[in-house]
Amino acid sequence: MNTEPHQERVKLYDAQFAADPGGVYEALRARYGNYAPAELAPGVPVTLVLGYDAALEVLRDPVTFPKDPRRWEQAMPPECPVRPVLGYRPAILYSDGAEHSRFRASVTETFERVDVVSMREYIEQSADALIDRFAEEGAADLCAQYSARLPMLVFNRLFGCPPEIGDRLALGLLRVAELIDPVQSMMMFSQAALELVQLKRASPGADITSWMVEHPARLNDTELADQIGLLMATGTEPVHNLVANALRLLLSDERFGGDLSGGSLPIEDALDEVLWTDPPIANFGFTYPVRDVEREGHVMPADQPVAIAYKAVNTDPSKWSDQRAGNRAHLAFSAGPHTCPAKSPARTIAVVAIEKLLDRLPDLDLAVSADKLQWRPGPFHRSLAALPVRFTPVPVVASARVPDAPPLPQRPAPVPASVPHPPPEDPSSLWARVTAWWRV
Repeated sequence: MNTEPHQERVKLYDAQFAADPGGVYEALRARYGNYAPAELAPGVPVTLVLGYDAALEVLRDPVTFPKDPRRWEQAMPPECPVRPVLGYRPAILYSDGAEHSRFRASVTETFERVDVVSMREYIEQSADALIDRFAEEGAADLCAQYSARLPMLVFNRLFGCPPEIGDRLALGLLRVAELIDPVQSMMMFSQAALELVQLKRASPGADITSWMVEHPARLNDTELADQIGLLMATGTEPVHNLVANALRLLLSDERFGGDLSGGSLPIEDALDEVLWTDPPIANFGFTYPVRDVEREGHVMPADQPVAIAYKAVNTDPSKWSDQRAGNRAHLAFSAGPHTCPAKSPARTIAVVAIEKLLDRLPDLDLAVSADKLQWRPGPFHRSLAALPVRFTPVPVVASARVPDAPPLPQRPAPVPASVPHPPPEDPSSLWARVTAWWRV
C-alpha cells in the first residue's frame, strides 16, 4: 500500500513544478501509477489522479467522490492558503444532487439566452481595441497587454459588470490563484460579485447577471454571487492561459509554422493540442471521499481532497495517440455532472482572440526562445508569466479604446423549469454569510 512521509510529497505550488509539470507527473506515474500523493500548500495533502480512466471514474461518481468540502474544511486552520479556493460555498462547484441541479440549471439556461453572433462581434471589437494599443510599438507582452485583458472585457460585457467592480474581481482572482494573501483576496472577489448582484437586482439589464436574477430557480443574493463569481473565475483566468499557451505553441512549434495570415493556420487544431498537452488548469476538479477509498494499492483518505491532474490524464500513455486533430475527448473542461458550463464561450473567445491577433500582426514572433519563457507558480493554473513578442509596427487609424457595448441581443428566455427553491433570504444576513466563509 502506497504511503509517503509528509516531507516527500511533491509540492504543486513551487517554481519547480511550474517549470515542468509534465516531468513531475511522469515521475509520479512511474512511482505510484494512477494515484499519487502530493501537496497543494504546506501541510495540505492531496491525491492526484493521473490516469484518464481513473479521472473519469472520479468525475462521474459523486457518491464515492462528492464535491462538498466542509468536512475537510473543518480540519484546516483558518490561515490555510488554499482554503479560500477549496472552502464550501453554495455553488455548482461544491455541490451534488438536487442542489447542484438547481444551481446548474440557473447557469446553463441563462447562457442559452446569449446571442452568439453578438458576442462574437464584441469579442472582435474588443480584440481590435486592445491590439490598437500596442500595434505601433513593434513589441508587446501578449499576456499583460492582451490575453489577460480580453476575457475580462468580454465577461464584464456579458455579465453587465461595471469596470470598477470588474477590476476588483480580476485583481482578487489573480491574487487568489497565486496564493497572495488569499483570505483577503477572496473577500475582495466575493464582495465585488455580491455588489454586482445587488446592482442588477436594483437595475436589471440585458445581461447574464440580470437573467440569472430572474431565473425560476430564484437564487438568493449569496447564491447568485457565488455562481457568477465562479463563472467569472473559470471564464477569465483559464481563457487567458488558454490563449497565451496556444500562442506560445503557434509561435514556437514548427508543425504550426508557415503563413500566419493566410487563413490556413489550423487555430482550432492548436487549441485542441494545448487542451490535450498543456491545459490552462493544472490541478482541479476537487472531490472529498467520505470514507477511505483504495485504488491500485493507494488509499485516498476520507475527507482529504482528490484532484484531477488534467495534463497528466490527457497524456496518459495508455490512451495517448499522436492523431488528435479534431479529437475533443480531452478532460480539460472536466467531465460528468461538473463539465464546465462555459466551455463554448470560452473557446469562442480563444479562437477569435488568436484569429484577430494573427490577422493584424502577420509576422508575429517570439522575442525570446520558447525555453526562456517563465511560468507562474501555483497549484491550480498553468500560466505563463509573460509572452514577449516582436513584429513589424502597424499604423493604427481608429481610436485605441474598448468600444462602448450596445445592448446585448438575446434569445427568448427558456421555458421555466420546475426547480425547487428556498424561501427568500433576509438581506441583512447576506454580507455576514459571505464574510463567514473566510472568518479567522
